[in-house]
Amino acid sequence: MTILLYDLVGRDENRPFSPHCWKATMALAHKGLDIATAPTRFLEVPTIEGGVSKTLPVIRDGDKVVIDSFAIALYLEEAYPDRPTLFGGDGGKAMARFIERWSQSTIHPYVTTAAIVDLHAMQDETNGAYFRQSREQRLGKKLEEAKAAREAGLGTFRASLEPLRSILSYQPFIGGASPLFADYIVFGALQWARIATSYQLLDDGDVVAQWFDRCLDLHGGLGRKVAAAA
Repeated sequence: MTILLYDLVGRDENRPFSPHCWKATMALAHKGLDIATAPTRFLEVPTIEGGVSKTLPVIRDGDKVVIDSFAIALYLEEAYPDRPTLFGGDGGKAMARFIERWSQSTIHPYVTTAAIVDLHAMQDETNGAYFRQSREQRLGKKLEEAKAAREAGLGTFRASLEPLRSILSYQPFIGGASPLFADYIVFGALQWARIATSYQLLDDGDVVAQWFDRCLDLHGGLGRKVAAAA
């Protein structure tokens, strides 16, 4: 049975950009499951599946609807135990929880700074107006003012990745010899940036950039099917 993934897009429905949807996309591919995607814009989210969620991703698997990327990964692990594991046991689930909190407190704020104006430009007029109003309210400043801080913050952002850089000096993936859901969490954040903005967050020689390239090649190059921002 094909699993339906509601995937966040802007004006171009072939450029899904949400870090959380990318986590779910990679988790579904990791499990080798057949998926269909429903491109969904910001203002359409409250209308899907009877208004089950205000955010994406959302999946439908037969009669089952699951919201939230981490909940989706847990569901897939339980529903499809015969397929490759996303966690490798309870310890892997706990590790992924830590990685998610770290990614959202360390990577996401800087990607927001670096890409916020570009993300706005990806939306159509109506969704763009919603994006600007909601993000400026959240940030307490104009989008352009937020973007202005990205140059000054770049060095600090790169330094903040040292824990990730360190673990990747020992092993090819966060999960060890092969990727686990913890890898997809961080991948989703950097894929969000890759698709939204041409601004270079990482030096090419950085082991984190090299790991990200390996992740882009996973599952038949799934991550590369959406081109980087020009």
